[in-house]
Amino acid sequence: MAAYLSHRQKVLRLYKKSLRHLESWCIYRDKYRFFACLLRARFDEHKNEKDMVKATKLLKAAAEEFWYNQHPNPYIFPDSPGGVCYERNDCYKAPEWCLDFWHPSEKAMYPDYFAKREQWKKLRLESWEKEVKQLEEETPPDGPLNEALPPARQEGHLPPLWWQYVTRPREQP
Repeated sequence: MAAYLSHRQKVLRLYKKSLRHLESWCIYRDKYRFFACLLRARFDEHKNEKDMVKATKLLKAAAEEFWYNQHPNPYIFPDSPGGVCYERNDCYKAPEWCLDFWHPSEKAMYPDYFAKREQWKKLRLESWEKEVKQLEEETPPDGPLNEALPPARQEGHLPPLWWQYVTRPREQP
């Protein structure tokens, strides 16, 4: 995960947010398609802008316009944060260690995943000492200030406790 978003990522996220809020404003599909095409045309007008100062000003102006025109009660997908079903089925998610007890015939149905999982487990054993050492070095003597974990400090190294992100269970049970 990068600490900063590139200009392109910011523009794409603003475009997607704008489309999502446009869906909340326009409930009829034909009306939505018309305004979505107009929105796309406005973004495409400046897609080849080479001057980064001007591009940054355009992005700032577009973000301000979005802020003023956003929907007061936007549609939130049920499984998204803030939705009615968000994390509803978390109690039914099986922990990652349950996969160790699968029968070989069951593992044979997903050979790519289990081969990659074995590589992760091997890498976890190799990197564990370095991760713990980094956490001990970077933790203040009076305890951590927040729950954020430190990033990887060198190119090619892994961040501490990376295993929980790689093996996170699927969102839908």
